[in-house]
Amino acid sequence: MCGIAGYVTAKDRPDQAVLKKMTDRIAHRGPDGEGFFTDDTCALGHRRLAIIDLEGGDQPIFSSDSRYVIVYNGETYNYRELREELAAAGKTFATKSDTEAILAGYEFWGPDVVLHLRGMYAFAIWDRQEKVLFMARDKWGIKPLYYYCGGKPGSSPDEKVFMFASEIKAFLDHPAFNRELNESVLAAYLCFNSVPTVETLFKGVMQVQPGHRITVRGDSGWTVTDERFSGLTFDEQDLTQEEAAAAIGAAMEESVRYHQIADVEVGSFLSSGIDSSYLVSLARPGKTYTVGYEDARYDEIRYARDLAEKLGITNRSRTIDRDEYLKALPGIIYHMDLPLADPAAIALYFVAQIASEDVKVVMSGEGADELFGGYNSYQEEISGSAYMKIPYALRRAASAVAGIFPEARGLNFVYRRGRRLRDYHIGLGRVFRDKEALGLVRSRDQVIPTSLVKPYYDEHAKDSTMVQRQVIDFYFWLVNDFLFAVDRNSMMFGLEARTPYLDDAVFAVARTLSTKNKLSARTTKTALRKAAKQVIPNEAYKKKKLGFPVPLREWMREDDLAEDIENAFRSPAAGRFFDQKKILKLLDEHRSGKKDCYKKVWAIYIFLMWYGIFFED
Repeated sequence: MCGIAGYVTAKDRPDQAVLKKMTDRIAHRGPDGEGFFTDDTCALGHRRLAIIDLEGGDQPIFSSDSRYVIVYNGETYNYRELREELAAAGKTFATKSDTEAILAGYEFWGPDVVLHLRGMYAFAIWDRQEKVLFMARDKWGIKPLYYYCGGKPGSSPDEKVFMFASEIKAFLDHPAFNRELNESVLAAYLCFNSVPTVETLFKGVMQVQPGHRITVRGDSGWTVTDERFSGLTFDEQDLTQEEAAAAIGAAMEESVRYHQIADVEVGSFLSSGIDSSYLVSLARPGKTYTVGYEDARYDEIRYARDLAEKLGITNRSRTIDRDEYLKALPGIIYHMDLPLADPAAIALYFVAQIASEDVKVVMSGEGADELFGGYNSYQEEISGSAYMKIPYALRRAASAVAGIFPEARGLNFVYRRGRRLRDYHIGLGRVFRDKEALGLVRSRDQVIPTSLVKPYYDEHAKDSTMVQRQVIDFYFWLVNDFLFAVDRNSMMFGLEARTPYLDDAVFAVARTLSTKNKLSARTTKTALRKAAKQVIPNEAYKKKKLGFPVPLREWMREDDLAEDIENAFRSPAAGRFFDQKKILKLLDEHRSGKKDCYKKVWAIYIFLMWYGIFFED
């Protein structure tokens, strides 16, 4: 696991001093070493976190004939099998690293090397002969990759620079980077809780999407070709609960075994729920890590300790108080690069911090809910079935009436169930409805939030509505929220986080599960719970989901934090981007207890803090 950065230029020879500044910005991702390559067109930089082949895996790595050079961030768990296959085809290796296996695979298969990789990755390969840059991001979206193609205002096409990096902040020190705000995705951010678009809030900076590969050629100021090579496909089958649980158990055992491949110790995050408890019960790592809060309603520590004691393993925990949570916030937002309004993302900082004091690798439970049907909202597929028998015209009329009123639990159900799923479901993390968000932002040139999910609904139109929910939550909740937060918070401390649920073998089972093997009238993740029950020694397998809870709702009603937020809402920046009267009303309604608006208030507050860090400070 590492940090990568680089750029290609058609006119001026790359400057290694600039490249070093770019990699220094992301040195936290790779505290064990650095490496550079430059020629007359390309500059590649690498910061290393040594996990596999500790002595011989330094990067960049060259092909045997020196034509190709690679910088790589990730772990390819089947690299040993790849090496054997490629060696049988005549390839030779100078290291024992997974990086060199990918490079040899590129020589052999070309861009289709990505079809042979099992793991998480973002990498760039430079063809020194053809002057072509090839990049790819793993199908799950676990590892980040950004790019920017531009130059100073008035520059000619041959003066344009194409740059890429693991984190956007690496671009800040390049002289060809123009730091400008992209206001057009602000309403989408407010709705999704995160930045859901290929474009980011930095104008011109693009996110490589999960399962995409990028080819960059030096034609007319760099031609960028973006191609999708992998997506989620489902084939629901009528398995019994016992058959489904057995298949899940076998796949998880295999995945956990692969995810423990390392030349260093592998620990694990551990909450009170089934996802991490199942991983830990399978892996039996020597060390586990948990955070909680003083408020018992939000504390998971006692549950994690109970499991660790029953398994005979170590659990380190930390109780977070309000003041240290808020004190850490500005630094975390800087490391995030983009605003993320999920309160749990900040909690990840603390569990990563204590884990990094002992180990360099941890396992984490992301992906289980999206693949196996773990969110409570999914139960509408069952609980709402009686209501769905009402004629659509009546449900649609009731939904229109419900949409007039402020959001409330019962009204929200009526609003949703009188509309097509694609008309309201943009992912589990929705904060604002489209109309409200568009009415808050001052810029009229906005991406319409629901338009972003349309291509995914179209692609999965023949799948069940349950599968459609899962697909949307995967791409717009898991990737942009959970995986984003886990990567940034762990790599901030030079800690690699691995996600065994996001694995080829596990998905091969998950894609076949019918709704009945995901949900029942009483619970979620039914087949996964049955599989987990076989190995978890306490009752975590049946515990309801807490979702890494944070007592932020209560904290925001306390005077000092509420006053800080009010000051931000009255700032010139707030007036520039938002209708201040409306956002102050939201804060007043939450502060007084009239409404529970904390997610909406927090989303606006996080954006303003982010803007201050990157554009004012």
